[in-house]
Amino acid sequence: MTKVLITGATGNVGTAVIQALSFLRHDLEIFACVRTTNEAQLKFSDQKVKFIEFDFMNLDSYKPALANCDLLFLLRPPQISDVNKYFEPLIAASLKAGVKHIVFLSVQGVEKSKIIPHHKIEKLIVASRIPYTFLRPAYFMQNFTTTLRPDLIKRKLIYLPAGNAKFTLIDIRDIGTVAANILTNISEHINKSYELTSNDCLTFSQMAIALSNVLGINIRFQSPNLIRFFMTKRSEAMPTMQILVMIMLHYFPRFQKEPATSKWVEKLTGRQPISFDKFVNDNKELLE
Repeated sequence: MTKVLITGATGNVGTAVIQALSFLRHDLEIFACVRTTNEAQLKFSDQKVKFIEFDFMNLDSYKPALANCDLLFLLRPPQISDVNKYFEPLIAASLKAGVKHIVFLSVQGVEKSKIIPHHKIEKLIVASRIPYTFLRPAYFMQNFTTTLRPDLIKRKLIYLPAGNAKFTLIDIRDIGTVAANILTNISEHINKSYELTSNDCLTFSQMAIALSNVLGINIRFQSPNLIRFFMTKRSEAMPTMQILVMIMLHYFPRFQKEPATSKWVEKLTGRQPISFDKFVNDNKELLE
């Protein structure tokens, strides 16, 4: 059987990939990379998945996890920015282990932004000559049920230095479905890159209106200056690195060209991508 390793298996994207694979007929042997197996076994108790210990921060875990691996679904944990320290040895270990293909979760616009870690990781993968597929998703809708949720719940507020910048959006469930289809039909996706978006391209003011309409409550959007945003988030005990990532993600798009939506989700899955309104409807209990 073809052995597939899913990194970040217990996170939002990794979970979506594993769940999407469960709906497809395939002969893949799925291994969820986890730091500890107990919690993962409970989470995936209804899935046909095996577990293997793996930790991005522990370089000694790379070799045993990658042994006999055919396909690697790779993502970058948000807390890891040192590409040379962690991803360079990981790609080298993948090459040595004979990994036949890497599906890497990158980010939309990565080819134009050399400062983000994903750009360097893509370059490492290409240089390794391991066949690859790059998934380049837009802004995660699920940020509203994770990072942005505290402000949304406690203050009925989206508090970001995004101004009037427009963002293309993607539901993580669509990423999971795309990844699953690629992993089960890998030969058609060798050395290809796909930008993954929904049909929505919205400002955060427009997202606030959509949230208000669906939830039936008034959600406001406030765009502070960078100093105020930084000080507010530090007062909430948010780590400095996470604040800087949020600034990079939300402030810099103000000075960039409006991102384009793509049709790749529809082409790769055979259905329309999930809309922002549907995402909000499906997650009402988490957003109210």
